[in-house]
Formats: sequence, structure tokens, C-alpha cells
Amino acid sequence: MIRFRLNGEAAQFDDSERDMPLLYVLRSPAVGEMTPKLGCGIEQCGTCRVLVDGEPAYACTLPAGAVEGRHVETAAGLDTPVRRALIESNATQCGYCLPGIIVAAEALFRANPRPSGAEIATALDSQLCRCGSHPRVLRALLEVAGR
Repeated sequence: MIRFRLNGEAAQFDDSERDMPLLYVLRSPAVGEMTPKLGCGIEQCGTCRVLVDGEPAYACTLPAGAVEGRHVETAAGLDTPVRRALIESNATQCGYCLPGIIVAAEALFRANPRPSGAEIATALDSQLCRCGSHPRVLRALLEVAGR
């Protein structure tokens, strides 16, 4: 068994899945974490992003075995001002991209609690939003930076 921590809790999956992308293992019935989404599968949209030991990672291409003994955080496990601001301000439209945006923004705010608008935009540059809610996302995150 491959053991790791998921959002602060012990989790595991079968060793035979170690070469499978982490996204598929997370969303499997054995783990059941449905927050990260499959978008492109090639690190182009960011809907699958998670934090691995605090660093952003694309779960669509990261081999699941790479998280053995590590801590994986998804948007569901991040009850932080960043996540709350995005949800409370209704910053997204369809919400499909929101898990990846939350993860990318959380990584930024952990490294820099008061980022500029340009730093926020750069941190979200790899997060694809097709419904066009980026301006609302940026406004919500600027509010967090100003608090």
C-alpha cells in the first residue's frame, strides 16, 4: 500500500496504482477526493492542481507513487481566507476551475501574504477559466491581500 496524508488525514491506495496519475487515484473510490478536476490532462488548464508538501503540483501528470509519505492538500482541505473569499464573493461562474484557482492562490498567499495585483495575476496565469470570471477572482484575491 502507498500511504500519504490527504488534507491532514491518513490515506492510502494500492501499490499497483503507483504509476497512475495522482488525479485518477485521488478521484478513485478508494480515496474518494473529487475536488481536483480533469481538464486537459497535460498541465495546460490547472483544474487538477493540488499542493504536495505545500508546493503546487499538477495531479493529472504526477505519478501517484510520488506522494508516498507526503502531504497532499486539495481545495476541499483548504479552509482558508483565500478559499472563503472566492466562495463568499461568488467569484466564479461555473466553478469547474475553482479548485485549481484556490490551490494556486493559496500557494501564492502562503509565500507572500500581501501580493500585488500583478503577482496574483502571474500566480493564476496557468489557471484556465473558460467562463470568464477571472476579473471577479482577481478582485476577491486583491481583497484578501488588502486585509
